[in-house]
Amino acid sequence: MSGQIKIIGLSGMNGSGKDTVASLLAEKHGYYNAIATDMLRNELERRGLPTDRNHKSKLSAEWRRQYGMAAIVDRAYDYYLAHQDEYKGMIVGSLRHPGEADRIHELGGQMLWVDADPHVRYHRIQSNLESRGTRLEDQQTFEEWRADEEREMHPEGDEATLHGAAVKERADIFLINDGDDVEAFKLEAEKVLGF
Repeated sequence: MSGQIKIIGLSGMNGSGKDTVASLLAEKHGYYNAIATDMLRNELERRGLPTDRNHKSKLSAEWRRQYGMAAIVDRAYDYYLAHQDEYKGMIVGSLRHPGEADRIHELGGQMLWVDADPHVRYHRIQSNLESRGTRLEDQQTFEEWRADEEREMHPEGDEATLHGAAVKERADIFLINDGDDVEAFKLEAEKVLGF
């Protein structure tokens, strides 16, 4: 696969299909799937703190202040380098800070932004609550949920806070997932990523 990208930074809106893309690359194409949410959740659990969206945002900002603006990518990349012979590439997501996107580019990778209509995304999240178990951040009205997204896209805070809009500006590849056909979406993801 001559156009295959070895390092992919993954970002986009909640409920857009980012996990589907990451799982596809891990399971079918042998990529190391570094999940920022899992890294953050594990650390919060270790500290005995709640694992809701707000606490994950605060922890990621803490890591950026302490270890640099690309702390999440750097952690993932260190692991990937140590186990490189086991994988064909690395996908790390969901990136929500421009420093993370910049590091992906410095490593020779590309940024993928996945999106879908907000109503479609909200419906997906609500439909999956029973199968995933209810999470605090999912128990919101559409308006509350959109307000949280807006805060993540256009934050008020220091340089270490989440800034989704700045990540989107750095994206190299855009993938829209408004449909219900998961297999068609996977095929489109493979196509745009060069598989």
